[in-house]
Amino acid sequence: MIASLAGLLAQVDADRCVIDVNGVGYLVFASTRTLSALPQPPERARVLVETVVREDAILLYGFADASERDWFRVLTAIQGVGAKVALGLLSTMSPSELIAAISSADKASLTRAPGVGGKLAERLLTELRDKTPKMPGGGSGTATASIVAQRGAENTIESDALLALAGLGFRRAEAWPVVGKLIAEAGDSAALDAIIRDALKELAR
Repeated sequence: MIASLAGLLAQVDADRCVIDVNGVGYLVFASTRTLSALPQPPERARVLVETVVREDAILLYGFADASERDWFRVLTAIQGVGAKVALGLLSTMSPSELIAAISSADKASLTRAPGVGGKLAERLLTELRDKTPKMPGGGSGTATASIVAQRGAENTIESDALLALAGLGFRRAEAWPVVGKLIAEAGDSAALDAIIRDALKELAR
């Protein structure tokens, strides 16, 4: 089983790359996020690898970091999510954005990924909701997001702020952790206009 590859980056395509290791070229499928993090050929590159063995082929999937690889493993364990769909999700959303989308039940963000329809998005939300607190990639915002989530739908400031930001073109998956953090920091003194104003500053960075 191949766990990682390090060698000369020979070629980069839309959904794959070739890494030359001592004269042997390994074809590695990857997300656009990982591919964009690679150096320009023919510089040296290193990727973490998940090896998938099928009846007709042995396929290699590469990742820039362990959090993306771990998410790939979790996603492909769900019925209806093959490697191609998992890479599509990881190309569309970072691990932290996936955590935010699942924690906030943001079905719309999940369906932006190629191959993810409404029913599959519902399955992802149902099966991954309890797993996200243990998944890597959430950063410092994960704990705050969990606190906000416990407040439920009665938190009208959060809901109204998210609606306002959505009207300004910000996706719920990216706005929700920011709004949650700001509300948690403000506590009982949280005001809608201040939350929206500060969130816009954070999101514009």
